[in-house]
This record gives sequence, structure tokens and C-alpha cells, in this order.
Amino acid sequence: MIARITVEDLDSAVGFYQAIAGTTEIQRFTFGGVSLASVGPFLLLSGPEATRVSDRVATLVVTDLDEVLAELARAGGLVREGPTDSPNGRRVIAVHPDGAVFEYIEQA
Repeated sequence: MIARITVEDLDSAVGFYQAIAGTTEIQRFTFGGVSLASVGPFLLLSGPEATRVSDRVATLVVTDLDEVLAELARAGGLVREGPTDSPNGRRVIAVHPDGAVFEYIEQA
């Protein structure tokens, strides 16, 4: 699981999350008009478009997105967006039957 955090200033937030994650590694990228930084178990989101994607409870890393999609359909959930390719792998935005919104990313 990756905790999603919307921050005002990505550059000033990165140092704090590196310290609490105990890492110096950081992956920066943009996707859909949002500036992102992956720091340990945290995904920092920033920019004017960040509020558009802040409704997601979390990003879940999975090994088989097709299995997730099958279970989602069986349970009566909905695919809001995707599957699409992203810088981190194939992804989907799903609405669970209880209304919670999650992003799933498939990584080998």
C-alpha cells in the first residue's frame, strides 16, 4: 500500500518524508498534470490538478490487475478510469461497492 498525500509544495515536503521513511531515494514524475514524488511508502501529489485526484483512499500495488478487476466486477464495484499505462505500471481507478475510491497499480 502506498499512502497518498496532497502537499502544497512538493520540494519542501520531500525532505520530511525522506526522513520519516528512512530513505534518500526519491522518484519524481508527472502524470495527468500532477507533479508526484514517490518516497518510501508515500506518494506526494502537488499542483493545481492534485485536488482532482485527492479522493483516492490509497494506492494499492498488486501483481495481477486482472484478478482485481474480476473481483471488483463480481462484487459490484466500478472502474472509474483505466486500465491505462502509467510511469509505475498498468493502473486503474476503482470504486468499491461501499463507495471508497482506490488506485491499483500492477507491478511485476
